[in-house]
Amino acid sequence: MGGNKSINSKTCACRSGSRYDRQVLFYPIGKAGQDRLAAGSVTIIGCGGLGSVSASNLARVGIGSLRLVDRDEVDFSNLGRQVLYDEVDASQNRPKALAAKQKLSLINSGISVEAFNEEINPVNIGKFIEGADLVIDGSDNLQTRFIINEACVNKKIPWIYGSVAASYGMAASIIPGKTPCFSCIFGPSATKYNIYSESSANAGILNTAVNVIASVQCTEAIKYLTGNIDAVIRGLIIFDIWELSLEIVSTEEGKGRAACPVCGYNAADSMLRTQRKFGPGSVS
Repeated sequence: MGGNKSINSKTCACRSGSRYDRQVLFYPIGKAGQDRLAAGSVTIIGCGGLGSVSASNLARVGIGSLRLVDRDEVDFSNLGRQVLYDEVDASQNRPKALAAKQKLSLINSGISVEAFNEEINPVNIGKFIEGADLVIDGSDNLQTRFIINEACVNKKIPWIYGSVAASYGMAASIIPGKTPCFSCIFGPSATKYNIYSESSANAGILNTAVNVIASVQCTEAIKYLTGNIDAVIRGLIIFDIWELSLEIVSTEEGKGRAACPVCGYNAADSMLRTQRKFGPGSVS
């Protein structure tokens, strides 16, 4: 009896007394923090390993609005680490952003999700981050991260960097005016870091490493969005899940240095320089 009774998903989504009660009980969040999450807007650039885990996490914590941007399609090689996709998506080569939006609507129908099957470049990134409270980096290449950094610094939008290769990964919170930017941290010598020179195609990748780094990114995002800004880690977080090692490297040295082409004294034409260097169609 009643086995076929339909469930109103909107009603379920709005049962805040049960859906979010465990995280509301977590003192740093509380009811006020949950309300701030519900009013928050996050753009996720890249819906692969990091981006799909981040999108799932943020949808489940009740972020009010998600904007997903990715030009790629789902492939069977993605299924080991990209949690929002399945074999049907891969067999149909569905656009990742659109497939992710569909899955997120089943996870939490009470939030707003926009999906864009487009690539990021210096010309169009503005429309994707406009109005966002925070940006999550789910990209897989250095060029895109520099584009994200310059756009977010120019618009004073915080963003959370993340990158994974093999069993290790990095994450860092970039808060314009309060922390060094991505270019301050890595600068022109960024390619010397293994996290960039070793792609997952060459070094392989553990899905558990992806899950950890994406969860670190989301935790830092939740801190910021709930008003716990003092709890945000001010440094480069480096984690190796195989060795179970964690290191936090201070990034405060060089903060606000004039030599930085993005947040220093010569930032006015930085977006133009990025476009010349990488080109609007070079993001992969």
